[in-house]
Amino acid sequence: MSLLSIEFLETIFTEQKESSLFGKWIRFEDIRNLFEKYQSLFEVTQIGTSEQERPIYQLKIGSGEKKILLWSQMHGNESTGTRALFDLFNCFINIKSNNLQSILRECTLVFIPMLNPDGAEVYTRVNGNNIDLNRDAVDRKAKESKLLRTILEGFNPEFCFNLHDQRTIFNVENTNNPATISFLAPSEEETRMLTKGRIATMNVIVAMNTMLQNIIPNCVGRYTDEFYPTATGDNFQKLGYNTILIESGHFPNDYVREESRKYTFFSILQGLYYIAKTSEFKTYKTYFNIPNNDKVFYDVIHRYPNSENDVAYQYQNEIKDNKLIAKLVKVDEKLKKTNIGHHEIVFEKDFF
Repeated sequence: MSLLSIEFLETIFTEQKESSLFGKWIRFEDIRNLFEKYQSLFEVTQIGTSEQERPIYQLKIGSGEKKILLWSQMHGNESTGTRALFDLFNCFINIKSNNLQSILRECTLVFIPMLNPDGAEVYTRVNGNNIDLNRDAVDRKAKESKLLRTILEGFNPEFCFNLHDQRTIFNVENTNNPATISFLAPSEEETRMLTKGRIATMNVIVAMNTMLQNIIPNCVGRYTDEFYPTATGDNFQKLGYNTILIESGHFPNDYVREESRKYTFFSILQGLYYIAKTSEFKTYKTYFNIPNNDKVFYDVIHRYPNSENDVAYQYQNEIKDNKLIAKLVKVDEKLKKTNIGHHEIVFEKDFF
C-alpha cells in the first residue's frame, strides 16, 4: 500500500499552511485575494456565481489520466476542508517533491474550494435561498447544485472528494475518543450493495485510515452508510463517480479546528497520492474494521452528586458584531450514563 510518511506530511503542512486563513468562519472575501498567487501553476477560473451573485471559483492542475474532483464548503459553516485545500495548493506551488510530482503526473485535479459562498458569508449550512445543497442533488433547485453537476459531467472524474465538518457530539464507537476524522463510501441504493464503485471508494479510504492510525490511533470513525436518496455523495456514487466523504470532526480542545485541519490535509493528500500510485482499487474489507461513529459527547456537562441532576450544554455559533461567537446553550434532554463532556464541571452539592 502506497503511504506517505507522517514526517513528510508534518513537515510540509508546517511549512505550507496558509496562515491568512484561521478559524471556523471563512468567507469568500477571505480567499478572494489568494487565487492570484496560484495562477502561475493552476488554471484558475470563475465557473459561476451563487444565488446572491458571489463568485465561485475552480482551480485545475495536473496532466494525468486519473481525474479527481474535490469540493468544499457545500455547507457554508463547514470550512475545515477549505482551509486544508489552500494548504495543499501552497504545497503544489512551493514544493517539488517526488510525492507531489507523481500526483500531478498521474492525475488531473479540479478543486472547487467554496461551493456555497452565500452560506459562508453568514455562517449557515444552507445557501442564499435556504437550500441545503447536500440534499439538492436530485431536484437541483439551487444554482450551486446545477453548477456542481455541470462541472461533474463535463470533467467526468474517476474519484470525487466531498469535504464536510461534523458536530462535536461524535465519538469513535466503543471509545471515549472524539471522531476527529470520519470517512464514508456512500451507498448507491437502499440495500447498500457493494458495487465496483463503492469498493474502489472503500479502498482509497482504507489507505487514508491506515495513515491516520499512525498518528491519531482510534480517533477515526466511519459515518453511517444509510442511503439518502437526495444526497450529493449517494447520487454521485450512483451515477458512477466514486465519491469519498471526509468529515472533519473535533480534536480535544480544538474548537477552531486547526488540528482537524491538519488531519484533513493529511487525509486528502494521502488519498490523492494513493490514487496516483494505484492501478487496481479492489482491497476493501478492512474498511469495515473502521469503527462506526457514535454520539456520546456534549461540549460541557455539569456533574452533581445526584447524577439525575446532571446538565449538558452545547456551543451554538452565531455572528454578532461581525464576529463569530460561541455561546453555551442548555440541552433539553436527560443525560444517559454513557454521555461524556468534552469539558466537565463537578459540583460538590446539588443546587436543586
